[in-house]
Amino acid sequence: MNTKLLGALAVAGAVIMTPNVAWAAPCGNSAAGFGAWKTAFAAEAKANGVKARGIAALMGTSYSLGTIRADRGQKSFKLSLSAFMAKRGGPAIAARGKSLKRSNAALFASIEKRYGVPPGPLLAIWGMETGFGNFTGGQNVLSAIATLAYDCRRPEYFTDHLYAALKLIDRGALSAGTKGAMHGEVGQTQFLPKNILLYGADGDGNGGVNLNAKADALASTAKFLKGHGWVAGAGYQPGQPNFAAIQGWNSASVYQRAIALIGKQIDGG
Repeated sequence: MNTKLLGALAVAGAVIMTPNVAWAAPCGNSAAGFGAWKTAFAAEAKANGVKARGIAALMGTSYSLGTIRADRGQKSFKLSLSAFMAKRGGPAIAARGKSLKRSNAALFASIEKRYGVPPGPLLAIWGMETGFGNFTGGQNVLSAIATLAYDCRRPEYFTDHLYAALKLIDRGALSAGTKGAMHGEVGQTQFLPKNILLYGADGDGNGGVNLNAKADALASTAKFLKGHGWVAGAGYQPGQPNFAAIQGWNSASVYQRAIALIGKQIDGG
């Protein structure tokens, strides 16, 4: 990711504009139609206000078979909670999370005061997503998102993220070469582009947002959870008020329960 990610953006209150041109680019299930789709989508994007830098970046994308394989192969989400925790290293995440909670006490206190989110779920997400920032991905972000916007499985969902990515590229917050996870997520807690626009937050007070920086990534994650209904002081286990905000982070039930459980272990509840 660009080390000045979002530094030029005023992200607070950012609004994602709905494209005002009918979506006509046809989806596909192989690389065969990707080139034609890019041409059609680029015309639509230009009509919807995407500038030259974004269009050029889009036209430079490649169909990512690796992204498609990852999208079709998320077998761990079908595991039981205990098996998922074992596979993803839940106990190790909880142990490391407790240590990081202590060593970053001032940061987490500031985030909780600002957004009402305690350290536990933030550390659980941070650890689960990237091993606390140790690996944020090596996939070309724009190619991954363009591939998924073209793919017939969830084109509408990823079309929103593709438009957001192109806007971020136009503004210089992302580049055509930005690397991230296989579905196009970026940063230490793995944000998709539309969520960068909506929830990117300055956690270290330097006036910009860099999701590869610990403080900004954690503050942005807290802002996301608050934006999905987090209530300060309420519980976040299944059946409690804030579990719905965790559900907003990831649609897989076993992942949601793992985050809640690891967070509880870290917070000591």
